[in-house]
Amino acid sequence: MQEKYCQTCNKVIRGRSDKRFCNDACRTSFHNQLNGSRNNYMRQINHRLQKNRQILASLIPNNAQKAKIDQERLVERGYHFQYCTHERVERKGSIYRFCYDYGYKQLASDLLMIVYQPSVESTIFAG
Repeated sequence: MQEKYCQTCNKVIRGRSDKRFCNDACRTSFHNQLNGSRNNYMRQINHRLQKNRQILASLIPNNAQKAKIDQERLVERGYHFQYCTHERVERKGSIYRFCYDYGYKQLASDLLMIVYQPSVESTIFAG
């Protein structure tokens, strides 16, 4: 019988004939390398979404549901407008762009309305 070698560290594999790795660490390492770039891409997007949410949340006064701000303030704080979790279109045609539970809509060319709208799930679990 021909010896088989681990796909990660090239050590001789002992055990089942269909085994590809010498141990769990090598198997995990192999799959992390295989999926690393895709996972890193998703991690970067999630980080950007969380940062956008944090920026929106920081611009609404405590216990308020909405606030008007100049668009430049978002830009100064590093907000990226191309990243949002979802959009909602109102009956009158206004478009709200959300990062999770915080969102905004354009009021004028440089004026935005930031809103806080907790999801149904968060109000249920909030007690």
